[in-house]
Amino acid sequence: MLGLSGLPRHAATRSWRRARALLFDRDGTLIHDVPYLADPQQVRPVNGAAETLAALREQGVPVGVVSNQSGLARGLIRPCQLAAVNRRVEQLLGPFDTWQICPHAPVDRCSCRKPRPGLVLAAARELRVAPSECVLVGDIGSDVQAALRAGARAVLVPTEVTRPEEIAAARRSAQVATSLAEAVQNALVGLA
Repeated sequence: MLGLSGLPRHAATRSWRRARALLFDRDGTLIHDVPYLADPQQVRPVNGAAETLAALREQGVPVGVVSNQSGLARGLIRPCQLAAVNRRVEQLLGPFDTWQICPHAPVDRCSCRKPRPGLVLAAARELRVAPSECVLVGDIGSDVQAALRAGARAVLVPTEVTRPEEIAAARRSAQVATSLAEAVQNALVGLA
């Protein structure tokens, strides 16, 4: 059964406070996903990203990026290329208050790689807010899992790579939105 905003009724009745900080996955959420993106000229923001982020900044809401970048560990991206891509993201979308990047491969079993909570916890520390005051917006299940494991909240914005089981899990434990703007609106308004 559906409740507010098309969420399952049990999710719509969950108590959510207004977020004090918003964190975003980079690839597939803020910019179109290009595997192992090393060329800044290939950075293409998703529809509405620049406007949504500008509105957040105007309201004084801190924003950050939490991103797995295993291409570094795999030797597919050099650190200078990643830095150039992230500079291009900021040129197109504006400055971020924190960038948290996991440079490890999945086999490294680090504590920062999503779905583990390390990136979210580090971002919250840098922004000087409690993890519970953060909302992570992402496009796959590992984004949702990282947020929840850190004690933060999550909004999933599915794309063509999001698996149906990830959407179903997010409907049970977090929120699902149809766009970046809707995800941010849900995070800022909160649910009563």
